[in-house]
Amino acid sequence: MQRHQTHPLLSPVPGTDRHIHSFHYGPTTPQGKIYIQASLHADELPGMLVAWHLKKRLAELESDGRLISEIVLVPVANPVGLEQVVMDMPLGRYELESGQNFNRNFLDLSAQIGDQVEGLLNEDPDHNLLIIRQHLRKALAAQAPSTQLQSQRLTLQTLACDADVVLDLHCDFEAVAHLYTTPDAWPKVEPLARYLGAQASLLATDSGGLSFDECFTLLWWTLQQRFEHCFAIPQGSFSVTVELRGQGDVSHALAEQDCEALLDYLITLGAIQGECRPLPDLLYPATPLAGVEPVMSPAGGVLVFHVKPGDYLSAGQLVADVIDPISDRLTPVYSTRAGLLYARSMRRMATAGMVIAHVAGREAYRSGYLLSS
Repeated sequence: MQRHQTHPLLSPVPGTDRHIHSFHYGPTTPQGKIYIQASLHADELPGMLVAWHLKKRLAELESDGRLISEIVLVPVANPVGLEQVVMDMPLGRYELESGQNFNRNFLDLSAQIGDQVEGLLNEDPDHNLLIIRQHLRKALAAQAPSTQLQSQRLTLQTLACDADVVLDLHCDFEAVAHLYTTPDAWPKVEPLARYLGAQASLLATDSGGLSFDECFTLLWWTLQQRFEHCFAIPQGSFSVTVELRGQGDVSHALAEQDCEALLDYLITLGAIQGECRPLPDLLYPATPLAGVEPVMSPAGGVLVFHVKPGDYLSAGQLVADVIDPISDRLTPVYSTRAGLLYARSMRRMATAGMVIAHVAGREAYRSGYLLSS
């Protein structure tokens, strides 16, 4: 039976209480856990509509007795940012009070957990999985957030910490469907890319910033690096950031399509009983996140694109013109590397140094912090 749980957030001032709402589906004794959340960047709404469609479908599947795993769904992962509307402009990517990105700075507890479990591990990966998850839950429960933003991050991280699979539904500004995951997880994630029709799949073990998806995968990867020479450490969780096209791609047709793609994927994972559709072709091979070129405008002015998301660019291809309507100067902006342009800015007034598009190249050439701001 569906369970609706509410999780209160720390209130910054009296009378402004907010809550995270989670919906739990599955049998009394589930085999495994799937966690899905939407709109952590609160102005990215395609995933929220997909989650609404998923609620109905999961209730039907539960009624039919087809759910094998527990599936936890959080349709509104960022009530704080959802209310940030300034002069009719939604501002859901950064918290206005602190300026922090809502999808950065989640807790890294890998060193603490490693110290706590070191004397408790053995050669049984199932035993180690249980021990590590037990200590992770305790460590999260012991946290004392001091701000509403910290409270929201902790609530989401706690809800997902013991999931086998974490799916974080986002979108870009103007984009084709694409996703982010790790090289180790890619074999398990490739079917999802196929069902969603992802045109870019970007792989990195640590992209920097401690985003929501990586706070789980990095924990297990770090423990593997620390203990795998003497203990069997499983891949206790793998995470995917799913980018459902652009901010304007909010429609029932697309949401229903994406909902069914996610359900097909959960069938392949064994979380749902049934037959899934045949796997579609992979539209573009997985590439390193370090191979993404952030195409930057060297000048400010009116931004006029010559290419659109989904176009494959050659090295040196014209991406856009930037026009100064006062001096009449026209500055062409070129890609420097070949690859698939998977996302571009919604803004049409460029500023000097602004990233206007992202191109997925096949060869890694960057290092360090790999995310956008």
